[in-house]
Amino acid sequence: MTGPTHRDPAATTDESQPSTLQLTLTALAVIGVLAAGLYFEATRPAFTSGLLFMTILIGLVLAHEFGHFLTAKAFGVRVLEFGVGFPPRVFGKRFGDTEYTVNWLPIGGFVRLLGEEDASDPRSLAAQARWKRLIIIGAGAVVNLILPPLLFAIAFMIPHEEPVGRAVISAIVPGSPAEAAGFERGDVIFAVDGRDAKNVATVARLVRIEMGHEVLVTVKRGEEFLDLPVEPRWAFPANQGPTGITIGAQYPFTEPVAMAPWDALPAGVRATTDTLILARNQLIGWFRGGSGPGVAGPVGIAQATGEAAKAGVPPLFELAALLSINLGIVNLLPLPALDGGRIFFLLLEVVRGGRRVAPQKEALVHLVGFVAFIVLTIVVTFADISRLLGGES
Repeated sequence: MTGPTHRDPAATTDESQPSTLQLTLTALAVIGVLAAGLYFEATRPAFTSGLLFMTILIGLVLAHEFGHFLTAKAFGVRVLEFGVGFPPRVFGKRFGDTEYTVNWLPIGGFVRLLGEEDASDPRSLAAQARWKRLIIIGAGAVVNLILPPLLFAIAFMIPHEEPVGRAVISAIVPGSPAEAAGFERGDVIFAVDGRDAKNVATVARLVRIEMGHEVLVTVKRGEEFLDLPVEPRWAFPANQGPTGITIGAQYPFTEPVAMAPWDALPAGVRATTDTLILARNQLIGWFRGGSGPGVAGPVGIAQATGEAAKAGVPPLFELAALLSINLGIVNLLPLPALDGGRIFFLLLEVVRGGRRVAPQKEALVHLVGFVAFIVLTIVVTFADISRLLGGES
């Protein structure tokens, strides 16, 4: 689910036996299935949401694994298996050197390459040049970061309803950046940093993108347009927002909109960039005393999928884009068992002048990382279920 899987060093003589990594992935998949089952039992109408969630997740993970698959094939590395879902196996078919399988646990998928640890075979991953291994290991995350512009673009091209009323300031917190900048009740916000602020949601997003540095907000006051400089705060009291204003919609109406493809794709690229900036700002704000980033496991994401589905098809594509961004970023983190962890060991090999860390030691580090990941998943899932039973969204 997180990158190319490899044979356990203790079982390199039998490629048909599942590796420690595969067994751990299977255990993680079981946890996800059980958690989703509990969610469906608690909210039976959400069954469709669960199916949507699983469809989106499988699609994103298979796209991730397809990145590993294509680059491995391009560099002549033998791909032993491309699996949809996790074992036990339903059926499989061999084409050339690769066996394509469908498995019973429908969460994600995997690519199994000729072992990373044993370089005796010229078609093994370990026998390749370091730059080739780097590309193969990182390709999955790169695919996940390439997909979001397209997913956002599809969402923008599908007809959907959008609010037409601009944001109107209804309250200003005393002592806030907005008060210091000269904002007044009744000001209508037209632009943030030169970008059109067409509704309340757009204003909130654009302001959070600009957190930490001064930005010009264009407002209409009576018949006059003013550019007011304000610096959105990294950390702020609950229910105040970065600038300390409360905004509402100018008109309570919506209108159907749909972008042309030539407009949607650039907008998708911009939406992806904005999302990455928002994620960065959320983390910076957290370290500077703001609220922590939201964390959700399989149950929480399934619930979010159901809530997005109620708003129509475009929000599902937007959610898929957000999940793909998360999958790409998380996999590049230098953590054990993730693609980023494997890249870290590869870079360590470069620093050590080509001397690799003992395969058994590296495998142990990744195994410990997977165990920690499973424990974290259990904790987050418990929190999701508790929140769900408490009636929270």
